[in-house]
Amino acid sequence: MRLALALAVLVVAGQAVAGELPPGFAYLSDIDPTIRQEMRYASSANFLGRPVKGYAAPECILAEKAARALAKVQAALSSSHETLVVIDCYRPRRAVADMVEWSRRGKEMNPQWYPAVRRNQLITQGYLAKRSGHSRGSTVDLTIAPIDTKAASSDSTCGVRGTNTLDFGTGVDCMSPASATASKRVPAEARQNRMKLVALMRQQGFKNYAREWWHFTLVDEPFSRPFDFKVTAK
Repeated sequence: MRLALALAVLVVAGQAVAGELPPGFAYLSDIDPTIRQEMRYASSANFLGRPVKGYAAPECILAEKAARALAKVQAALSSSHETLVVIDCYRPRRAVADMVEWSRRGKEMNPQWYPAVRRNQLITQGYLAKRSGHSRGSTVDLTIAPIDTKAASSDSTCGVRGTNTLDFGTGVDCMSPASATASKRVPAEARQNRMKLVALMRQQGFKNYAREWWHFTLVDEPFSRPFDFKVTAK
């Protein structure tokens, strides 16, 4: 009884112990294990160059409603022998704060992640946000890759390209004008792939963020407030 009460208090506070999620959330692998996960914020393969606070495991956690909608997108891709590749899903508030604090501690430019803007200007230029929709659990960063075949990844060295993904002109988290979904700074094939992804996601109720071709939010979100429980292993 005491344990159940303690867990309930943690959930209400927006926290969760390892393996426990607030009601309405799910591990994506429990909804659709076929979706490829390359969760970079739990490692050093991201623009901070280290694991981001709040990511204790490379797991995609989403509001269950968003996860089930994503599974429908995956089903639509099966006919073309392709798969979604998720790079980030639910993001704790502490992770958002970590990114904001990190951005304020340097003035350099980085060709791999932010080639056109200085680090301490990433917020004012709109590439990082003090509050993120990811923390509500229905926003996801993703790309597409062929199944069981090798595709030529984007030639761009900016951002996370993912393993054998289609060419989208830039990688995920490339903080550059070229990352805008409708940008004409990328090849025609990359623009076509972006439009394909937008159309597939729109069919299942997701809206694209125009400045980032990889960023989608479920229009009818089940949660309006941010959460701060850690991303942990099942």
